[in-house]
Amino acid sequence: DVDFYQQVPSVLSASLYVPDYSYALYYSGSTQITTNLNNKVPFLVEDPIDFSVSNSLDPTTVEVYSTDGSGNPTYFLLKKTRKAISATVNTATVSVGNPEKFYTFNLEDDNIVGIQSIFDSGGNQWYETDYLANDIIYQSQKNTNINDANYSGDSNSAPYLLKAQSGINRRFVTRFKSTGSLQVQFGSGIANNQNEEIIPNPYNVGLGLPFKRDQLTTAFAPSNFLFTNTYGIAPSNTTLTIKYLTGGGVSSNVSSNTLNTIISTPVFLTTGLNSSTANVVFNSTTCNNVKAASGGKDGDTLEEIRQNSTSNFGSQLRTVTPEDYLIRSLSMPPQYGVIAKSYIEPTRASNLSQGETNSLDLYVLSYDINKNLTLASNTLKQNLKTYLSQFRGINDPIKIKDAFIINIGLTFDIIVLPGYNNNDILTKCISAIQDYFDIDKWRINQPIYLRDIEILLDKIEGVQLVKQIEINNKNSTGYSRFEYDIKGATRNKVVYPSVDPMIFEIKYKNTDILGRVVPM
Repeated sequence: DVDFYQQVPSVLSASLYVPDYSYALYYSGSTQITTNLNNKVPFLVEDPIDFSVSNSLDPTTVEVYSTDGSGNPTYFLLKKTRKAISATVNTATVSVGNPEKFYTFNLEDDNIVGIQSIFDSGGNQWYETDYLANDIIYQSQKNTNINDANYSGDSNSAPYLLKAQSGINRRFVTRFKSTGSLQVQFGSGIANNQNEEIIPNPYNVGLGLPFKRDQLTTAFAPSNFLFTNTYGIAPSNTTLTIKYLTGGGVSSNVSSNTLNTIISTPVFLTTGLNSSTANVVFNSTTCNNVKAASGGKDGDTLEEIRQNSTSNFGSQLRTVTPEDYLIRSLSMPPQYGVIAKSYIEPTRASNLSQGETNSLDLYVLSYDINKNLTLASNTLKQNLKTYLSQFRGINDPIKIKDAFIINIGLTFDIIVLPGYNNNDILTKCISAIQDYFDIDKWRINQPIYLRDIEILLDKIEGVQLVKQIEINNKNSTGYSRFEYDIKGATRNKVVYPSVDPMIFEIKYKNTDILGRVVPM
C-alpha cells in the first residue's frame, strides 16, 4: 500500500473550519511513482486517485496540517491509500496491412508483465480474453445515477458496477515465449461477409431470407467456420497502439519509506481557483510506503513451471465445489463491493421452482462503516452474480440470498484468587472474550461452544473458577431485528445456529460483554 498526501486550504462553513475540496487533486489511472534510491525502482498505481471523494471503501483521511495565531486551521492534510505494483508503462506501435487469419506479433522487451491496452488508429479498443472463443468481457462502470439509477443509491457499499458485455469481436490473447517476449494473437475473421452467408444459422435457415438461405439442402464447407467471427476478427489496414507493462523482479522488493516521488502530474477538477493557493496545493503532493514492498521475484525456474502446470491443470478457472464458490465470492475485487461472510448449500427441495432439478443458495453478508455485519445491498449482490457467472458451469444455477444476523450479549461470573486485583482480572477476561468474538474469526452457521469460553477464562492468571456464562439475544433498537431462542438452541453447553443460515455477532463489544466477580 502507498499513501498519497496533499494539502488543501480551510474554508469557514457554519462557524466551522472545514477542508476546501475545490482544491482537491485528481490523478487519472496509471499514476507513476518511484523510489528515492539510487536505482529509482518504478511503481505503478493503476486505479485513479480522487481526493474529493470519500466513502467506506475509499476513505479520505483528513487532519489539520497548520493553524493561524488563533489556533484556527489554515490548511488540512488529505490522505488516500492505493495499491501499487512494480511496473512501468511502455508504448509500442504495430502497422497492419491486409487482413490475416490469427494475425500474430511479438513484443520484444525485458521483464514484460502484460498488456494494459490496445487501440487501433480508428479509436477502437481491442480486449484481452483468456481464449479467442470467449466473446464476453467484464467492464467497470462508476456507480452513478447516470450509469444506473436503480443501483446508484448503494454507491457507498459498491462504488463500481460490474457489467458483462458479450459479442466482442475485437479481442486478442497473449502468451509468453521461451525467449521472454510476449506474443499477441488476434482472431480469424477476415471476410467482409456476414457469418450467415458462409455458415448455416439455425435461427434463420428456412425463413426465406436473402442470399438463398432458404435452401435447407445447401452444403457448407467445414473450413468455412475458420473464416467467421467465432474466434474474433483480425485487424487490417490500421496501426495498433499497444500500452504494456514492464518491471517486477527481486529488485522491486523495496524498503519501507522509500516510495516518495510522484512522477505523474495531477489536475484540479475545479476551475477559477486562486493561482497562488493552487500552486501551494500543487507543490504539497507526496507519497510514502509505510510497509516494505514484497512479493517480487524473478521468472519461474523450469521446476516451478512444471509444478505450477501440474497444480493448475485441473482447475480450468471453474467453480466446482462449494469451497470454490466461497473463495470466489470473497475474492471479488473490492471496487464492486466487499463480501464479508459467505455460505453455500444446495437449495432445499421445498424451495426448488417448478422444473428445477438442482440449484445452489449462496448466503452473503457485508460490513458497514463500523465493521459491523449488515445485509448486502442489491447492487453488491448483482455485482457478485455477474462476477461469478464467468466461473460457474452452465448447469449450476445459483441464488444469492441474505444470511440472518443474530446479535448477542454475554455475561459471566468468575471467582478471583486471593491477592489479585478484581478489576484487573475482570478487564483481562473481557478483553479475552472480545478477541474470541472478533467478527473476522466467525463464519456463517458457526456454533458457540460455551465450554471453550470457560477454558479461555480459566487460563487467565488470577481466575480461580468460572461460575457461569450466559448468552442472551439483543434485538432492540440499534441491533438486528431478528429474535432467536438462545435457551432453546443450547444443548450440552453448545449454542447451535438455526436451520436457516445465520451468524452470531456481538455488535457492541464494550457494552454487550458484562462480567462480575462473585464470592466463593
